[in-house]
Amino acid sequence: MRRVVFTQKGGVGKSSIACNLAAISAARGLRTLVVDLDPQGNASEYLLDARAAGLSHTVQDFFEQTLSIKNLISSADPETFVHATRFPNLSVMPSGPELDFLQPKLEARQKIYKLRDALDKLGRRYDRIFVDTAPAANFFTRSALIAANRCLVPFDCDNFSRQSLYQVLETIGELREDHNPGLRLEGIVVNQFQPNAKLPQTLIDELVAEGLPVLPQHLSQSVKMRESHQAHLPLIHLAPQHKLTLQFVELFEGLEGAQAKGLKRDASRAS
Repeated sequence: MRRVVFTQKGGVGKSSIACNLAAISAARGLRTLVVDLDPQGNASEYLLDARAAGLSHTVQDFFEQTLSIKNLISSADPETFVHATRFPNLSVMPSGPELDFLQPKLEARQKIYKLRDALDKLGRRYDRIFVDTAPAANFFTRSALIAANRCLVPFDCDNFSRQSLYQVLETIGELREDHNPGLRLEGIVVNQFQPNAKLPQTLIDELVAEGLPVLPQHLSQSVKMRESHQAHLPLIHLAPQHKLTLQFVELFEGLEGAQAKGLKRDASRAS
């Protein structure tokens, strides 16, 4: 299963959600990969700490080699660009700071399917792949959505986040029609939720009334997440019994349960 965590609004917790779900997946014994397509590299730093700086063989290097003449003859194994973390079963394809500068060349050379091809190969080695993206519908985000099965959209309960959500829905619809008919909006993840405030619940109720798939597991606002970033430790390792950690676990289990039901339903239809 390949999940992209994407929204066009910054500061809503994309990297935190992708990394913490991936860490839980790995802790459950699933071979798990995080692909960091955000030039800021927050996911890479979170999971690799100081090692993320100055790494060779990054996702940037992966895309650069697709532009090489040598790649017409033979391309490097995508596993070359994957780095193990200190957490069992969890690996990262780290970001690179020059990703933005590669976009025009990649677009001009029509390399939009290269990530999909790489994840097809990596999918034989990893049970779950989580892709973190920049808050923009750029070449790399489109590449990720073309390569993915599902998209999770963080929502932090304000009107800007709501407008971004509608933009994401439009982007998913276009890419599904033109490039990836198997792409689905898996759910809207309510993040930094304040249960005692009126506005967040009002916005959630309105989205549900519109028929949008708001996931029932809401992630609370907590300083523990900042502590997790500072320590370079996903919550499942930093504070396994903390309220926010348990909410992440509940979210992960809900996604896994829905996935299992979907596979069972598809098998039933096939038979």
